Amino acid sequence: MSTKRDYYETLGVNKGASADELKGSFRKLARQYHPDVNKDPGAEEKFKEINEAYSVLSDDQKRAAYDRYGHAGVSGQGAPDFSGFGVEDIFETFFGGGGFGGRGAGNRRAPRRGVDLRYDLTIAFEEAINGIEKEIQITRNETCTTCNGSGAEPGTSPIKCVNCKGTGEVRQVRQTFLGSMVNVATCPTCRGTGETVSTPCHTCHGRMQLRQTKRLAVNIPPGVDVGTQIRLTGEGEPGVNGGPSGNLYVVINVAPHKYFLRRADDIILEVSVGFMLAALGGETTIPVIGGQEKIKIQAGTQPGTIFTLRGKGAPRLQRSGRGDLLVIVNVNVPNSLNNDQKKLLKDFAKSLPNDAVPQERGLIDKLRNALGGE
Repeated sequence: MSTKRDYYETLGVNKGASADELKGSFRKLARQYHPDVNKDPGAEEKFKEINEAYSVLSDDQKRAAYDRYGHAGVSGQGAPDFSGFGVEDIFETFFGGGGFGGRGAGNRRAPRRGVDLRYDLTIAFEEAINGIEKEIQITRNETCTTCNGSGAEPGTSPIKCVNCKGTGEVRQVRQTFLGSMVNVATCPTCRGTGETVSTPCHTCHGRMQLRQTKRLAVNIPPGVDVGTQIRLTGEGEPGVNGGPSGNLYVVINVAPHKYFLRRADDIILEVSVGFMLAALGGETTIPVIGGQEKIKIQAGTQPGTIFTLRGKGAPRLQRSGRGDLLVIVNVNVPNSLNNDQKKLLKDFAKSLPNDAVPQERGLIDKLRNALGGE
């Protein structure tokens, strides 16, 4: 029978511990029992037990075998020997060097995607409804075409940085109670590239990029609204070390219209009609997107009446169909009358009740719904 201590007990965690819990416990115990830190007798043996337990439980397949068969399920697999490692080496192995100085120089020279850019574009109300192609002008960094982004004069090449010996990093080692601590910083000479230019490019002066202005055509589809973003792939800042360029996002703003108000895919229009037309009924012409249209006013139309013109609103972006045009009718009462007009109205008023009648809330609700709840 194996005399080895239970791996979960060694790490001080429950059997159902998560990967993060295992890692956190290992980190704590490794600091506590590493021979470079803990000079007590038995610390080195304890440290080896901790390493062995973590090497098994951090591997899903090994952990499953251990949970089912115990130590027999992982016998012969062997545990890594960290006896010759410093504290920073262990954390480099298990945590990628976080907090103890990473070895990430290679990543600094890896291809990296360029930065995304934003352009705010204001268009007219009708342009948002109907769609349009607009030309914009942006100023951004461009890869220098003279040196193809190397920063070196054509015919010459960058050389390995003598300060960091091509690693892109400079390191300082200092001793603490936890052992050797490595402080890693970007090389100030080559700025992390690992290379320096002895003869800079005469165009970009070694900067590898130039600020340039470019014109771009933007296709704006019908139905865009305030805040709509249009992505122009690859039109952002150039990538680094051969990486792809970023994207340009054109953010739409729509100028207010003199007559129309938009709510989602519906358009709201408020019109005034004469009180005789409202009383007797008839036809009138109203503006619509792209022209004019006749609508029929029913006899006895009251102020606040809403007429709905189906399919006369905004196109549904990335969907089929259109919203509606909601026409709110107000009755225009004349504020100046001649004597003949006054006499006619007075005679007419004698045949009508003159008492004030409270209005039901239905009219207010209609107006609120038409205005999108405002």
